[in-house]
Amino acid sequence: MKQDKTQSLYLHAKERIPGGVGLLSKRPENMAPGVWPPYSSEAHGCRVTDLDGRTYTDFTTNGIGACLLGYADPDVNEAVIRTIRSGSMTSLNAPEEVELADRLCFIHPWAEQVRFARTGGETLALAIRIARAATDRSAVIVSGYHGWSDWYLACNLGDNDALRGMWLAGVPPYGVPSELRGTAMPLEHGDFERLEELFTKHGSKIAAVVAEPCRHEYPTPGFLERMRELCDRYGAKLIFDEVTIGWRWRFGGSHLSFGVTPDIAVFAKALGNGHPIGAVIGNKETMSGAQKSFISSTYWTERTGPAAANAFLEKAEKTKVWEHAARIGKMVTTLWETTAEKYALPVTIHSEPDFSCLASFGFDGERSAELRTLFTRKMLEEGFLAGTGFYPTLAHTEKDVQDYAEALNRTFAVLKEALDSPVPVLAQDEIALSGFQRLLK
Repeated sequence: MKQDKTQSLYLHAKERIPGGVGLLSKRPENMAPGVWPPYSSEAHGCRVTDLDGRTYTDFTTNGIGACLLGYADPDVNEAVIRTIRSGSMTSLNAPEEVELADRLCFIHPWAEQVRFARTGGETLALAIRIARAATDRSAVIVSGYHGWSDWYLACNLGDNDALRGMWLAGVPPYGVPSELRGTAMPLEHGDFERLEELFTKHGSKIAAVVAEPCRHEYPTPGFLERMRELCDRYGAKLIFDEVTIGWRWRFGGSHLSFGVTPDIAVFAKALGNGHPIGAVIGNKETMSGAQKSFISSTYWTERTGPAAANAFLEKAEKTKVWEHAARIGKMVTTLWETTAEKYALPVTIHSEPDFSCLASFGFDGERSAELRTLFTRKMLEEGFLAGTGFYPTLAHTEKDVQDYAEALNRTFAVLKEALDSPVPVLAQDEIALSGFQRLLK
């Protein structure tokens, strides 16, 4: 591909920034090496423009799930700009955080207190610190994906990749102190036997169970309830990670639909619609751990994060954005299914119909990585940022879906021809990486 500003800057970035990017999910090599645009110059609604003026319609995860209202939402932007103009960081505190704390506790009547951070990963780390302080224990049972921190990656301190199958296959624990071995114990969702075994063996040492209530499907019947029962019996805290699913599937977070009350719930991503904000909400007894422990950071006190969150909550509830996301998502998953059937492509939909707000599919077979990369490359030519995951936003319209459908039809036709050919269409170095493989250069 002809080198341009967008690609050239990334080549330079890999010399200056280890790994090239700060977020592994945004690596171009994960999508289409040498072709995927690494940088944007501006973004509005569901449109993104790269450094060379090419504009694409975003049918990927739209800010890795952060921009549920769409890029540069005018109402959220106005709240943030107003805050910046009036001084977003001073020696005093932000009144917006008190308003946000009240809002979150009103939405979640079980919660009594709130602490704020700015990213999902650090907000989860904050929740774990609070639970450990409240219980004076160290061990944590982990179910699902919860970020990059030591407390979580300690699961992989052993002879095998303990998090394999839990979103992080292949992640080495380099840099995580070996002394943390045994402090984090992985649990596959729905594995009642292991849940019981962990509490039986380590119950007096377990500070918390941290789990995503759901992600792409409903929780296994009785599993969340059993977590609650065992936490109560052994004096551990139950933490629900709503960082990804929160606000997207229903207003207030998925746990409100399942009748299981946690001690702590954690929010980030969509809460700020692209502006950094994370929240740990909990009952007063558990949140007392925040007073016992040293938990403090300068930029947790700036004003733009809570200002954005307050504006987001107001607009999200008013527009019922979760209903729109579900409708658009179902339209797209239906397109994947029917168009794949039309061209006899080996496609599997990974999301249950009711979870189309986090829609995803995959290509099956030995040539799955090649097909996935070819799909992304061809959709780029059609003017779409597209991968095998799609997080709908309020900005996506039925017209956008119609345009996507036409591009998808032409792209799947090309994939069918490639699949029928015994010779790979792409060279090995043109095929996208899977998961969190380390970049060799």
